[in-house]
Amino acid sequence: MKPVPHVTSLRRAPVQRRSAERLTRILDACADLLDEVGYDALSTRAVAQRAEVPIGSVYRFFGNKRAMADALAERNLERYTERVTARLKDAGDGGWRVAMDAVLDEYLAMKRTAPGFSLVDFGNQIPVGARHTEPNHRVADRLTDLLSGYLVRTPDDDLRRVFLIAVETADALVHLAFRMAPEGDERIIAETREMLRAYLARVLD
Repeated sequence: MKPVPHVTSLRRAPVQRRSAERLTRILDACADLLDEVGYDALSTRAVAQRAEVPIGSVYRFFGNKRAMADALAERNLERYTERVTARLKDAGDGGWRVAMDAVLDEYLAMKRTAPGFSLVDFGNQIPVGARHTEPNHRVADRLTDLLSGYLVRTPDDDLRRVFLIAVETADALVHLAFRMAPEGDERIIAETREMLRAYLARVLD
């Protein structure tokens, strides 16, 4: 099981700081509008107006709204990785249970607070990008690379499979929790945490 390669949906990567700032405004506007109007009603023109940039600036980076949503999913994964990394740095050497709590808690926090995340997250909610990109594979591979050093484990095929199963399970149950309650049904989240602990204990202890 090889890591899934990083996918980028940008037509052109920003080089200058001004261009990077414009891209940030476009993605921020996209995220806000996703919360307000949903994916079906989202348009590149509306994003340009909200970001206060010419429509040509949007098309400089993205061919359509699907590519824009995919770029937002990629940014979400980068920010999620940064949050988990910071959490683990503060936690010190706490073992895999601390790591698992960080992974789940930061995902829940973004689910509750990050604009647009409830519709796009890492690309699972709407089928953005090419089918072979497999958002959960990208997440699992990123977590495997991130956590292998913390857990003092080799990031081999076995560990990648373990994290993929854990990510797929958590993804399905967390989405169920948020279908049941706007902030996530706490009982379902608690069951999810216990299920992950039981599975990972069998594999990682």
